[in-house]
Amino acid sequence: MIKKPATKKLKIIPHFGSEAEERRFWQTHDSTDYLDWSKAEPARFAKLKLSTQTISLRLPLALLERIRIEANKRDVPYQSLIKIWLSEKTR
Repeated sequence: MIKKPATKKLKIIPHFGSEAEERRFWQTHDSTDYLDWSKAEPARFAKLKLSTQTISLRLPLALLERIRIEANKRDVPYQSLIKIWLSEKTR
């Protein structure tokens, strides 16, 4: 006779007053104590958009041209390449 593993009693996820409070909680707690991940299903958030802010940035024309050349080599829009570089540099 095959024995099924005992099901673990899950803890109740507390109510959080803010996203920051929830983030701090999950940094110090194991989610498997609160969720049965074997029952998880993939989710799609098709209309989710990242928040962005438009800025104006003045660059010397020669620098902008070099950025455009590098972007062209990588087959990406130059503004996307600037965002990639800024993200890498600020990590």
